[in-house]
Amino acid sequence: MSNCLTLKKSNCKNCYKCIRHCPVKAIRFSGNQAHIIDDECILCGQCFVVCPQDAKQIVDETEKVKVFIQSGEPVVVSIAPSFIANYDGAGINAMRKALKKMGFFDVEETAVGATIVKNEYERMLEEEDRDVVISSCCHSVNLLIQKHFPACLEYLADVMSPMQAHCADIKKRYPGAKTVFIGPCVAKKDEADHYEGIVDAVLTFEELTVWMKEENIELQSEDEFNDFSRARFFPTTGGVLKTMSENKKYAYVAIDGVENCMAVLKDIEKGKIHNCFIEMSSCVGSCVGGPVIEKYQHDSNIKDYLEVAAYAGTKDFEVDQPKSAELKKFIKYIEHKLPMPSEIEINSALRQMGKFKAADELNCGSCGYNTCREKAIAICQGKAEISMCLPFLKDKAESFSDTIVKNTPNGLIVLNENLEVQQINEAARRIMNIRSASDVLGDQVIRILDPSVFMNVLTSGRDVKDQRVYLAEYKRYVEQTVVYDKETHLLVGIMRDVTDEEYERERKENISRKTIEVADKVVDKQMRIVQEIASLLGETAAETKIALAKLKESITDE
Repeated sequence: MSNCLTLKKSNCKNCYKCIRHCPVKAIRFSGNQAHIIDDECILCGQCFVVCPQDAKQIVDETEKVKVFIQSGEPVVVSIAPSFIANYDGAGINAMRKALKKMGFFDVEETAVGATIVKNEYERMLEEEDRDVVISSCCHSVNLLIQKHFPACLEYLADVMSPMQAHCADIKKRYPGAKTVFIGPCVAKKDEADHYEGIVDAVLTFEELTVWMKEENIELQSEDEFNDFSRARFFPTTGGVLKTMSENKKYAYVAIDGVENCMAVLKDIEKGKIHNCFIEMSSCVGSCVGGPVIEKYQHDSNIKDYLEVAAYAGTKDFEVDQPKSAELKKFIKYIEHKLPMPSEIEINSALRQMGKFKAADELNCGSCGYNTCREKAIAICQGKAEISMCLPFLKDKAESFSDTIVKNTPNGLIVLNENLEVQQINEAARRIMNIRSASDVLGDQVIRILDPSVFMNVLTSGRDVKDQRVYLAEYKRYVEQTVVYDKETHLLVGIMRDVTDEEYERERKENISRKTIEVADKVVDKQMRIVQEIASLLGETAAETKIALAKLKESITDE
């Protein structure tokens, strides 16, 4: 299969929206990137439509078509009948005038090919002994059957699509011409590539719109009507059936949407449906609900249907009907390469996802898979990663967070903006002698703490860091930090119990004070002793001086 859909890797944000909307889960996640699995993809384009990051990209063939035009060969456009819904008020004549200005040789309606296909369906039901017949107009439905419901291949009409029938007719009428299909479908690009020599290039309506803007070409509204245009109904749900003459041997049913088609195909596989012609469209609303019907402009399938219905006639286009053999289309089975894992492998993957028993399998679908078992199979097949399980990641993160909160020696208390307790850990409860968290959860913090520090942080917006306070009611010293988280609108209080440190500091201060007092007393006593000694020494010196003086005098007298 050609790679009509590609992925802008830098844009992927791992939101899993594409896998949630992919009806066949043909998307693989690896290395935090989404990858389209070609062997399973049915090119319904839903991933392109729903991607919020525009990570999915349709391969553009505009330059290829420009080369065709520059070559000088006649390039004829087959434009899908849904164009009337995409380009409000512009009929086929307006489209022809605009596209001829761009260098195209001519523009015709694919509805002409739809008439050819409708005629072949009628012949098939009338002349061939068939039980169930499934229309083969929608290439996404064909791929769905080829890849996922091979048992139903025998019921798929082996007839060209309207695009192919019309382009084959153009080439017959204009030998050497290049054919370009323009429509609302991604899958048509693959159909053109796979069945070579019929459709030379495919453009989407979005690509055509961009090109016309580059050329400054505007469509003109024109009043025109052709009653021989009943096949213009083809792009609507039940549009094929509206154009067909009924065969009483068959019931006629129209199914749109891949999920609905899959449900019917399962019933066909089980043998529950017989004698039925089934018109299948992968898009809800059929082609007017196509993935590139200017996806940001057309939200109402009913409005689009009314525009198509107003433009469609009551009679068939006049066509030169080819022989049945010329309209044959070989549609083969496309084999899957991913093996189904064993029960042991599936259970192992479930355990890695934290699913140890049936009750653990939430089947929430957040990963994109309908059940945890489907996700486990995808893991075994290399299509998914364990980290895609959001409940698993949430539980893991909460478990990790809870482990930190429970085992930290610091007290933690979380308040909302009304100063109501939202969370409190065991360390905080020990500090405040609270038996159970349930005793205070939801209550005002004033019940257990002075709220002033929390109020100041909330009103000022300035956090408090490492503030040492004494909780008199609990006879505890704490070093507290209060932080306000603006995103969650929560106040977080962190309390480090420093009571022992404070008591140890006080004890050391007491010892120091007593030591100083003792030292002072010793110094005082020593000073007194020194003074007394000095005093005694002074008296003795005086007496000695007097005695020596008297001795001197007596000696002198002699």
